[in-house]
Amino acid sequence: MPARITLTGPVTLASLGETRALLGVGPEAAVIDLSGVTALDTAGAWLIADRQRTTARTGQGMGVTGASPAQALLLRAVAAALPTAPSGTAPRRPRRPAIVFAADTLATLGQIVSAIAASIADAMGFLGLVMARLARTALHPSRLRVTAMVHHMHQAGLNAVPIVALMGFLIGIVLAFQGAAQLRQFGAEVFVVDLIAISILRELGILLTAIIVAGRSASAFTAAIGSMKMREEIDAMRVLGLDPIELLVLPRVLALVILLPVLGFIANMAGLVGGGLMAWTQLGISPGMFRTQLLTNTDVSHLLIGLSKAPVFALIIGVVGCHQGMQVGGNAESLGNRTSRSVVVAIFLVIVVDALFSVFFSVWGI
Repeated sequence: MPARITLTGPVTLASLGETRALLGVGPEAAVIDLSGVTALDTAGAWLIADRQRTTARTGQGMGVTGASPAQALLLRAVAAALPTAPSGTAPRRPRRPAIVFAADTLATLGQIVSAIAASIADAMGFLGLVMARLARTALHPSRLRVTAMVHHMHQAGLNAVPIVALMGFLIGIVLAFQGAAQLRQFGAEVFVVDLIAISILRELGILLTAIIVAGRSASAFTAAIGSMKMREEIDAMRVLGLDPIELLVLPRVLALVILLPVLGFIANMAGLVGGGLMAWTQLGISPGMFRTQLLTNTDVSHLLIGLSKAPVFALIIGVVGCHQGMQVGGNAESLGNRTSRSVVVAIFLVIVVDALFSVFFSVWGI
């Protein structure tokens, strides 16, 4: 007597994997009972019809019972639409149906979107927790770990001054050199001063400084906090009644918020020096002329607009670095993955936020 396979509940695209497992892999004589099926769509009907055709080739066959009129009609329509091999040819190895490929693709896409949404929600929750602790610390300043904040200001800020100044100096040289090559064609070499000043003060100075700090500090924050997480030191803090956010996160975030505008200002000044040096050597614009053109055509608002982004960039870098550190698991591989991710995410968010700032200032004519 043929075996009976009873399907219950919805037999749809969402339950395709479970239905395939129930129908089995190898062909055998069986009867599929659909009396308990509450919903049947094209994907489920295709799976049943394909199973019937596969068993029919072996001479055993597979019947269907308990189907409602609508379900029977759908099964017949799907079975009639299945491709058939030409007569007189050996049956080919069945190819992966397009509907299964589409289902797997949609499932993978859904998992990716779900993971991204969960990560964003978790990051926003962590940001809210940091802001809540910051508000409590503002009401009770004695809770702030000043010594730790000064230490991180030295590590994340002052130690970055040489590389930031060198970066700004070289960016100024590159802008002056490239601008001179283009403006010389129109006899407008003097406007290279405006190009250098507005580009560096408004955008490039603070943006590249934030990217460098993200590469240095976000990874350092993740590595330090992640190492403590691996050694269960953070769990020990909670057992002792200490708040890891106040002890570990706030000093780092505040140190960046205070020092990043300073680093941005240093990068701006170094960029102007590098641009002025290149303009002097390539275009013959003396330092006095460079200074006069700079003060005449460049407003201080460009500097303020650039530096106004610094606290936001610092908050992003600090929160991302600390949040990724808190997500480290119990092994070194997790620490390495989270450290790399913190740098990538921090730099990506800095660039996105800078683009949003540019659109905002352009819309408002600032």
